[in-house]
Amino acid sequence: MIGRLSGIVLEKRPDRAVVDASGVGYELHVPLGTFASLPGIGERASLHVHTHVREDAILLFGFTTAEEKVLFERLITVSGIGPKLALVVLSGLPLPELVGAIAAQNVARLSTIPGVGKKLAERLGVELKDKVSGILSSSTSSTVFGVPTVLGGFLDDAVGALVNLGYRKPQAEAAVKAASDGTAPADLPALLSAALRLLSR
Repeated sequence: MIGRLSGIVLEKRPDRAVVDASGVGYELHVPLGTFASLPGIGERASLHVHTHVREDAILLFGFTTAEEKVLFERLITVSGIGPKLALVVLSGLPLPELVGAIAAQNVARLSTIPGVGKKLAERLGVELKDKVSGILSSSTSSTVFGVPTVLGGFLDDAVGALVNLGYRKPQAEAAVKAASDGTAPADLPALLSAALRLLSR
């Protein structure tokens, strides 16, 4: 079972990445926060990995922080949430806000995540409210690799990531435009977080 993977980023998309470790390209499904934090193609990354074994496949899920991985593994214990939906939930709100919403059983906030209806939001709060305390550490950061980027270079990436989460393209474009106007976010994770806040109002 693979628990951690270090290597060169060969490909990256809002929902997955391919990392070359010792000549083998591993495909990992990733949440939006991990995608935003990955370094550029050809650069080295180190990811926490959850190995999910099914009868017909072995799937790898990658995370830039241990906190993301822990929450993912708790999400998939909830009835009705499989690994793919768990990634959508992880991607739907910035990690601190998601943990806070679960702990507070904030159904309205959780229901803003695409694919999460009221009943599932209630179940998340009931089943996980006592299991999310202590997940976040003071060192948790959405800019794990500290790779600076230029705003103009990732507007399309931000829109694509939001569409991949289930938002309609006009919604995503409007949110990204609003989030990038005025005092522009410093990087892609900040831009995505700001856009998600606007979409969840």
